[in-house]
Order: sequence, then C-alpha cells, then structure tokens
Amino acid sequence: MKLVFAGTPETALPPLEALLESPRHEVAAVVTRPDAPSGRGRKPAESPVAARAREAGIEVLKPAKARDPEFLDRLRAIAPDCCPVVAYGALLPREALDIPRHGWVNLHFSVLPAWRGAAPVQRAILHGDDVTGAATFLIEEGLDTGPVYGVLTEPIRPDDTTGELLGRLAVAGARLLADTMDGIESGVLEPRPQPEEGVSHAAKITAATARVDWNAPAQHVDRLVRACTPAPGGWTTFRGERLKLGPVRLAAGAGPLKPGELRASKKEVLAGTATHPVALGQVQPQGKRMMSALDWARGAALTGEDALA
Repeated sequence: MKLVFAGTPETALPPLEALLESPRHEVAAVVTRPDAPSGRGRKPAESPVAARAREAGIEVLKPAKARDPEFLDRLRAIAPDCCPVVAYGALLPREALDIPRHGWVNLHFSVLPAWRGAAPVQRAILHGDDVTGAATFLIEEGLDTGPVYGVLTEPIRPDDTTGELLGRLAVAGARLLADTMDGIESGVLEPRPQPEEGVSHAAKITAATARVDWNAPAQHVDRLVRACTPAPGGWTTFRGERLKLGPVRLAAGAGPLKPGELRASKKEVLAGTATHPVALGQVQPQGKRMMSALDWARGAALTGEDALA
C-alpha cells in the first residue's frame, strides 16, 4: 500500500522504521508537527520524524493545522491507501480522515478502551497498573473511540519510568503497526468495536500535575515521579526554588519523617511522606545540572529546618 505516516516525537521512530523496511508498503510522505523551539537557545528545530524522513528522502508535510487547504490538497494528490499514525499530536478533521481509502490507523499505547487520551503510559504508571500495552485502531472523530485492529500487552515493572516503558512499547508496537498494515492490505483484518466497559481517560500530565505532594503516601510519590520521567519531570521546592526530581526509592525500613522533612546520611537522602520516607535519587536544582541527591545535599549544607514543599 501507499502510506503517508503521521508522527512527531522519537517514540514514533521505531514504527516508522518498520514501515520503511516493509517490502509490502511504500511510505510516500510523512506528516509531522511544525518546527518548534528546542534546546537552551530555543532555536526552531524539526521533529525527529521529520529529520528521519529527510534522511530517507521522503517528502515532509508540516501543516499548522490538519484542516489547512494546502495540506489537504497535497494529501489528495499523493492519494495514500492508508495513513498510519503514531503520536502525531494534533486532531484530524473529517476532511483529512476521508482521504485515504483505508482511513487513518493509530498506534495507541494502551489496551483500549483503557486510557484513551494524551498520556496513556503516564496514567497507567501513576494509577499503579500491572499491565499495559498497545493497540491499533481506525481513527474516528471521537477521542480514541474507533474500532480496534490489533492489541499487544506489556507488563509494567516496579521501577519503570514512562520513558523506559514507552521505549519498549514503541518497539513492540512497531511490529503490531506493520502487521496491521499487512492485514489491511490483504483484506484479512477487520476492526472490531471497542468494549463499552473498562473505559478510562488519560488526561495530559502538566507541570502542575507533576509537583510532588509530600502529604501523599510514599507509593504515590514514587509512581508520580516515575510517571513524569523524563517529561515533564517530577518536582518540588527547596528553599523557595524549584528542585527537579529523578525516580525515588521506597525506604520502608527507615525511621519516620514528617512530610517533606529531609534527613541526609553518608549513604542516602531521605524525604518524608504521609507514610514512610523515600530515598531521593537524582535531583536538579534550578539553573544547574542533574546530580546525585548526596552531592546536592552536601553542597546545600542541609540543616534541621530544611524541608521539601
């Protein structure tokens, strides 16, 4: 089939590679988000998908909105059979959905109908799920409501961050997406409606969501920071300034501490929660690099009055 691939971040690269390597399909173009400020200089940079497509000599389309007439006209001219989608990052209007004869097929990183929405992996970790997965489905105008072609499952490890889990899902999902394209082409694969039960919604994780509440149980603090790693990054405040947090470790055997209270030893830095303390891992003070919590504590010269808030 002739394909137009839609995606933006690094997560979309393994599925794109799988389709580029497929002998059964031609990736005629990619659709990605417009260039965005990046790095310390905040200079405009193209997305990872755009960069990979240019390496492969593939046309790159960067519509500001997917309903832009010029974009729709170009998509009609390319006349794709199907448009596979992985983390594109923009809504698709009916005018675009109707162009490919097999529609737009999304690779979504949850077992639908669980965790429909923008942050399925983050929400699965934050919720404490034991298993997640990926699904390919036909995009409708509703939010991740379309009929499903295929599903895979993936266990969530106790120390998984969103970055680690998403990395595994992207690789496994690449095969699922390629197999889905094969099945659509051969006519042996038909999408099935999602179950009406088990629906949950994965709202975007914002910077406000990522702030640690030390009055929460230790298990929640652990899940929140892992869910927010690498982005947007769990954080707290110390002496009135933001302190970014890497994953923490549950320290159930440590003595009690008040929520946010700090205790540093030669081996670890503990922070109190509503239950038992957690041991801090990597931290990043405002305007500085990421460092071990022990190095940070030594440099900060902690006092008995210091606490995280």
